[in-house]
Amino acid sequence: IEQTYVTQNFKCTKNKLFVFLFLENIAINGKAVQSSTLPYEANKAIDNADLYCTHTETEANPWWRLDLMDLQVIQEVIVTNRIDCCFEQINGAEIRIGNTLENNGNNNPVCAVVSGIPAGKSVSYSCGEMQGRYLNVVIPGYSKNLTLCEVRVYGNDSVKLRGNATQSSVFEYYRADQAIDGIKYALGVASFCTHSRKQMNPWWRLDLLDNYHIRTVTITNRADCCPERLNNAEIRIGNSLENKGNNNPICAVITSIPRGASHSYSCPDMEGRYVNIVIPGDGRILTVCEVEVYRGFPGKSLCI
Repeated sequence: IEQTYVTQNFKCTKNKLFVFLFLENIAINGKAVQSSTLPYEANKAIDNADLYCTHTETEANPWWRLDLMDLQVIQEVIVTNRIDCCFEQINGAEIRIGNTLENNGNNNPVCAVVSGIPAGKSVSYSCGEMQGRYLNVVIPGYSKNLTLCEVRVYGNDSVKLRGNATQSSVFEYYRADQAIDGIKYALGVASFCTHSRKQMNPWWRLDLLDNYHIRTVTITNRADCCPERLNNAEIRIGNSLENKGNNNPICAVITSIPRGASHSYSCPDMEGRYVNIVIPGDGRILTVCEVEVYRGFPGKSLCI
């Protein structure tokens, strides 16, 4: 029998026996609060026991919020309804995910709206890999009660990171931040790309604003011309700004990336605040059209 290990969306195949490794419920590592308590507190929705539920007072727009303690990519949220009575009270509840605490987190983007969950049952809602630290369940309207018997949250442990970009020099208007604008491919001369002047050891640096474990760095090359200019560029990751960050350890050396193409480089077990791309040598030009940095988590491998 074929043996298959599944972790996230990756699959490793060996021999014998089917084994599935399911995603971790990241809700249990978070902290829950709610708009009011009568009498059952917010953490009963993350205690892995469907028999115990939360309960708010009757109020306008009651809400429950889970602080995941860090930025997460959320693929799926599973909500379990109460079994004893009043199961229709959950109807119309909004599941919201994001990073702001404006309006107690209830202004974050909507993942899903609960149309109905039968008594004592669980329904799964796909969130399409939305990113955020906070997950809210809120029922809009007056004289509402919010009861949740369990909220399970499943994510992807590869999070796209954001930060501030700078580079060694700027040719015309091709600034460093154009490599993190989300535009990978565009027609025109170096459209939406960075571009340094011709110089010795040109570099581009992303400050992630904190120290992270880095899983993958994806580089997109320019589409109009000169793809070979990126050959031999070094991707460096670390916490030092010595030599502008270009002395940090090497994740990978780019051999070549075709015109307009993207290539991902695995950086296992590397961590740092700064991600640099530098081309060693004199009379060099550095152009990158997009740089994507994805966070991993220590101790988690793709396959066993």
